[in-house]
Amino acid sequence: MYIAITRQQLGDNFRGSVRDFVNYLEKENEGREQGDQELYFNQEENQIQTERVIAEIDANTAKLKKREPKFYSLVVSPSQRELKHIGNDAEKLREYTREVMKAYAASFYRDREVTIKDILYFAKLERERTYSDKDREVKQNQAMASKILELQHQARAIKEGREHGDMAKLQERIKTLEREAPHQLNGKRIVPGMAKEGHQSHIHIIVSRMDVTNSHSLSPGSKFRTSETTLHGETVKQGFDRDKFYKASEKTFDKQFGYNRNFVETYHARNLLDKHPKQFFSALLGLPTNEQQAARQLLFKAGAKVPTIPINKAQLAYKAMMQLKKGIGKALESGSIGI
Repeated sequence: MYIAITRQQLGDNFRGSVRDFVNYLEKENEGREQGDQELYFNQEENQIQTERVIAEIDANTAKLKKREPKFYSLVVSPSQRELKHIGNDAEKLREYTREVMKAYAASFYRDREVTIKDILYFAKLERERTYSDKDREVKQNQAMASKILELQHQARAIKEGREHGDMAKLQERIKTLEREAPHQLNGKRIVPGMAKEGHQSHIHIIVSRMDVTNSHSLSPGSKFRTSETTLHGETVKQGFDRDKFYKASEKTFDKQFGYNRNFVETYHARNLLDKHPKQFFSALLGLPTNEQQAARQLLFKAGAKVPTIPINKAQLAYKAMMQLKKGIGKALESGSIGI
C-alpha cells in the first residue's frame, strides 16, 4: 500500500483555486458519456459533481495566510497484489477510502479529539496509471530512446533538405532500435505517458486545510507527533502523526479484506530499509522459509536485482548490504509493491 500526502502547489503563494487540480483529475472522464464518468465521493455521499467540490474547498479557507496551502491531496495506491485480492472492486476501494479518512482524522495531535466529522474532503477513483520518467522501465529504455531521437533528427534534416542520406535505411534502423528496447508493452517501446498494464486503480483525495466548520486549521504537514506551541499565553498541542496514519491504513486494509501481508509489503519493513538496513535484512533472514520465498518473489516481480537473499549474517557485509538496499529501495518505489 502506497499513500502519499502532498500540499497544494502553486509556486510562491497559495492564493489559487482548487479548480486547476480538479480539472487535472478529470483527465479519465474526457470523451466519456456523462453516465460513464467517475464522480467524487465523500464520507456519506457518492456522485458528487466537480463544481460542488471546487465551491466547498475554495470557500473553506478562513484565517489562512496567503502563503499557506488551502488544501492537501492524498493518493491511496494499493499494489497490484492488493487490488487482485479485492478483485479490483471499485466499491471496496471507496469503502476502504472512508476508513482511511477516519484514520487520517485520528492521527491529528490536538487538545480535543479530531474525528471524521471534522474533515472536509472529496475523493475520486481513477482506473489508469501512466509511465513517467521516474519509472524503472522508462529509465532503462532511455539509452535506446536517445539513439532513436538522434536518428529521428537526422531523418527530419534529410526530409527538409538540410542533410543527405538514405532515408529508407535510417527508418529501418529506427524500427530495429524500437524492437530492441529492453522494456516493451504490446510490442511497443515503453515511453512516458503510456498506460500501464494490469490493475492500476487508485484514489485521489482532496482534503481542506480547515476543518468542516471553517474555524480550525488541520494541517498534516507537521513532522512532529507531539509538538506544542504557545498561543495567546496558552500551551496548544499540534501536529500530525504520519507513522500512526500509515500503519493504521495498512492494518485497516488487512482486517477489512482479510489480506495476508508479507513482511516486505509492510510500512515497518520500508522504515527499516530506509533507516536501519541491517535490521531489515536480519528480519528478512528470520522469516519462515515459505514467507522468505514469497518475499523474494515479490521483490523480483517489483524489479529488484536480488540473485540470492543472504542465508546468514556473515553474508551481510556492509557493501553488499547497501547494494541490496539500493536495488530493493528502487524496486519498492517503482514496482508493484507499495509501502
